[in-house]
Amino acid sequence: MKINIFGSTGTIGIKTLNIIKNYYPKYKVNLLCANSNYQLLYKQVKIYRPKYVYLNTISSSNLLRSKLPVDTKILTYKNLIDYLSSSKSNYTLFAISGYKSLNYLDSILLNTENLGFVNKESIVSAGHLLKKNKNFKKTNIYPIDSEHFSIYDFLHNNKSNQSIKSIIITASGGPFLYKSKKSINSVSFKDAIKHPKWKMGYKNSIDSATLVNKCLEVVEAHYLFDIPYSKIKILIHPEAIVHSIIEKDNYVSHMNLFKNDMSIPIINFLNHKKYTFDKQIKKYNFNNYSAFNFYKVNNDIFPIYKFFNKMDKANPSNLIKFNVGNEYAVNLFKNKKIRYPDIYKIIKKAVSLKLYSPLNNIKSIIKYHEDIEQYISSSIKINT
Repeated sequence: MKINIFGSTGTIGIKTLNIIKNYYPKYKVNLLCANSNYQLLYKQVKIYRPKYVYLNTISSSNLLRSKLPVDTKILTYKNLIDYLSSSKSNYTLFAISGYKSLNYLDSILLNTENLGFVNKESIVSAGHLLKKNKNFKKTNIYPIDSEHFSIYDFLHNNKSNQSIKSIIITASGGPFLYKSKKSINSVSFKDAIKHPKWKMGYKNSIDSATLVNKCLEVVEAHYLFDIPYSKIKILIHPEAIVHSIIEKDNYVSHMNLFKNDMSIPIINFLNHKKYTFDKQIKKYNFNNYSAFNFYKVNNDIFPIYKFFNKMDKANPSNLIKFNVGNEYAVNLFKNKKIRYPDIYKIIKKAVSLKLYSPLNNIKSIIKYHEDIEQYISSSIKINT
């Protein structure tokens, strides 16, 4: 089995490579791609001996070039796209972040049979195009994020005559779940990144605190599973064990739960539905919890969710403006230029911007992101 990994030096890429090394000797790591971490990529090359490597940063690429063994070739961007377009792989892990990852997606879809998907931006920004992409329809798409993997697992392994009434995506509630509206007005950046359940990067941590991450996951679920927005809901679940709930028309609901371990979706992806798990991966222990709690989203603590529900999500430009506005606001908050409640205000202002684009191809989508970023920085005042 030949596998290509985009984002090999990130958290998911590292975990996937470790799983392959320990449990999947028949998998041949063929291509490793990273952004700029040439030191770690070089270590991975020595262990996995891929045929090809790619670094997005030219300076890092030059530093790596002189160290590579003779049987590993470093690719330029053009080399990479040409190679993907003219070859085939059994598996590809797409675990790079940011909307610019869209530059690779068409070629990856042409290249691979099975695609492990860990990239919100590409689905949120280009879902309307992917639904029409013939290679997207032909490729086996495996969501790796826990919420979407849990939905995928249910839909593909539970055939029923009963139609789905709704899909509920759960949210932990982040660090401010039990705070008052007044108390969160003055929270600091350090407060906002203190997730009660796990440690993440600052961007994901802030998005969890504001509930933006779940809004984006609603968009992902809409495109990945062809589910109307009206049937997708968010429910607060502080224990973060139930990842999704499927409500059927016959009044029966199914809770999809598993231990919060990304190894589980990754192994499901690599197993290609064989479900032969390693004994070292711990199963969920029901004795650890006396109860599961579920709460309706509090719009005072998470005002962005109310705004998101009212937003015209059928218009792809609104989804892009929502996402770009959030990224811009989170960086301002990180740099202490705005207060925490201003993140919500900036997202609202970004979505209201009158800037149009046909968004009918990947290039136009990437250009629209850049235009929105520039427009926001020049037209939205920091003193919101």
